[in-house]
Amino acid sequence: MFELAVIGAWAEFAVRWLHVITAIAWIGSSFYFIALDLGLRKSPSLAPGASGEEWQVHGGGFYHIQKYMIAPDKMPDHLIWHKWQSYWTWMSGFVLLVLVYYVGAEFYLIDLDKMDLQVWQAVGISVASLGLGWVIYDQLCKSRFGEDNTRLMVFLFVLLVIMAWGYTQVFTGRAALLHLGAFTATIMSGNVFFIIIPNQKIVVADLKAGRTPDAKYGKIAKQRSTHNNYLTLPVLFLMLSNHYPLAFASDYNWLIAGLVFLMGVTIRHFFNSMHMGQGYKWWTWAATAVLFVGVVILSVMGQPKDVEEEVASLSPATARFMVDAGFEDVYWTVQGHCSMCHAEEPLWPGLHWAPKAVVLETEAQVARAAQAIYLQSGVSHAMPPGSTVLMDDYARQDIRNWFERATGS
Repeated sequence: MFELAVIGAWAEFAVRWLHVITAIAWIGSSFYFIALDLGLRKSPSLAPGASGEEWQVHGGGFYHIQKYMIAPDKMPDHLIWHKWQSYWTWMSGFVLLVLVYYVGAEFYLIDLDKMDLQVWQAVGISVASLGLGWVIYDQLCKSRFGEDNTRLMVFLFVLLVIMAWGYTQVFTGRAALLHLGAFTATIMSGNVFFIIIPNQKIVVADLKAGRTPDAKYGKIAKQRSTHNNYLTLPVLFLMLSNHYPLAFASDYNWLIAGLVFLMGVTIRHFFNSMHMGQGYKWWTWAATAVLFVGVVILSVMGQPKDVEEEVASLSPATARFMVDAGFEDVYWTVQGHCSMCHAEEPLWPGLHWAPKAVVLETEAQVARAAQAIYLQSGVSHAMPPGSTVLMDDYARQDIRNWFERATGS
């Protein structure tokens, strides 16, 4: 009853759920504190050492908030640290990366039309790129080059566009944009784990020891927090892009990603300016709209590439699905029920690309998508959708028997 594929699918669902919950908590607190920090105002009644205050109303009550640039003279007994939202977002995201893109590397990660990689090679490139990205970014921030924050952010944008192009030369379009999101999210979480929290702990330790904390630790943390603020919205787009072939299955998906980062800057500039009391910069929404039109144009200019997948290119783990006695029946079931949509040129009215760029025309393509077919049409009735194309229980049973024999489950 509980085959490995079913357990894996529910494990993916559970981790994805955790990832969404923790990401909401992290983004919510991050946006709140950025807005709070920018909205602080001077007041004659400020406590000694406080740099600004703000009054807020929420939930039927009033809140009076003050900020100390270094720290108060006396540490409070109860101090709340905002860090675990970030840590758990990254950890759950990495586990999800493993479950979807590493375990399912042959289907979701590797594109033989771009680079003939073994699973271990593709996974190695993925992991190395995430770690290397953080090291390069962190060293730039700590260098003289990083003293100019505007110059640093321009270079960071260039680096992200280069990485977007690089990922699209190695992985599937879906995996490329997802990895760019993971690359950026690793920088953001690294800022919290390696810089922001350690700097705050240094300040707390100095206060407890009776020393005057150095203001530079707060300045450094503020710089990293600002970077996170402008990177958040693009990361959300990239993490959701795997649901939209128009975003990831285009020849210009790397340029789309670049425009999305610029959209994140324009949108956040509007809200940051508003919170600082500088008025409403409505031009930023016009700029965002122009950038989005650019995204739309690029998405229809880039067509999915034709992929000739030969049996010889399949790994033994995937080829086993083609030698099973029931494969021929399953293949023709897929052709009769799925290929009108999952084709290079879909026949279903209104479809211009295969859903999620999953093409099921050749025998090799069906074999590579074996687990997805099993979960979507064998174990569940997710596909074909609704009553568009009826698939009877006998056909679904054939799919289950085929997959379970081939996997020995």
